[in-house]
Amino acid sequence: MEMRPLGRCGLQVAPLAFGGNVFGWTADAAASFALLDAFVDAGFNLIDTADVYSRWVPGHAGGESETLIGQWLKASGKRDRVVLATKVGHDMGDAGKGLSAAHIRRAVEASLRRLQTDRIDLYQAHVDDPATPLEETLGVFAELIRAGKVRAIGASNYGAARLREALATSARLGLPRYETLQPQYNLVDRAPYEAELQPLCVAEGIGVINYYGLARGFLSGKYRSEADATASPRAAGVRQAYFNERGWRVLAALDEVAAQLQATPAQVALAWQMRQPGIVAPIASATSVVQFAELAGAAALVLPDAAAARLAEASAGG
Repeated sequence: MEMRPLGRCGLQVAPLAFGGNVFGWTADAAASFALLDAFVDAGFNLIDTADVYSRWVPGHAGGESETLIGQWLKASGKRDRVVLATKVGHDMGDAGKGLSAAHIRRAVEASLRRLQTDRIDLYQAHVDDPATPLEETLGVFAELIRAGKVRAIGASNYGAARLREALATSARLGLPRYETLQPQYNLVDRAPYEAELQPLCVAEGIGVINYYGLARGFLSGKYRSEADATASPRAAGVRQAYFNERGWRVLAALDEVAAQLQATPAQVALAWQMRQPGIVAPIASATSVVQFAELAGAAALVLPDAAAARLAEASAGG
């Protein structure tokens, strides 16, 4: 399995990350354990989650995904085979939100307990917190790294100006820097990343682990009609965002390239991302081992230059 550097922190990861947002939501404990076993046994290692997963589900408080991952780590004994990434900062209700030192100190202890581990390999600021000085946030992250509770830090959903400011703050104060960025990026969500974030990440050696690698399932080809738009909890958002001329054009190009390469649209969509500048590992989720096996095939798919250009042309704009 090809391994890629996660920024400049020394961690190495395979070119596909598993998105833990499904654990405890659309994947129960048994399915989650099976998926995690299949993922690691196939040679992949980056598991991404967040403390807030899956607070959006009625009756959930957040922490459900971390809890299931922790139970799997204890039962499987595979902690040393994974790069464990989680996030802090989203609203956790009574448990607080934001990137203040006080909240991060509380949140990291809660995440460590749920994950049943003594360290988080990649701890990410889930969303920017303009109310908290970057010096405070980066300073407490440095504290956690010195304590051995965190190995490296990353940012999620940061704009280019704020990420640049964070990097400058780290350099000025001698603090650990954000080694990764987690933006939304895929064939139908290109412009926000490519316009400003991509050049910055490439220049600074920041590893990009983009989320919504399959555009909430749209790029797998599972949503092709209005009837399909009632098929899952994500369907309404998919319909609103991608049921348009450009979306259908991208799907047609995916179908065309997939047929040429004897692959699936999902594999082609992920393989295209894996070859884009700055991208280390797209994040994708699955709810069954069969579904994961399809996604895993993207890592072995060689996408010819002509096919990549066809996809880039079809997805231009937007």
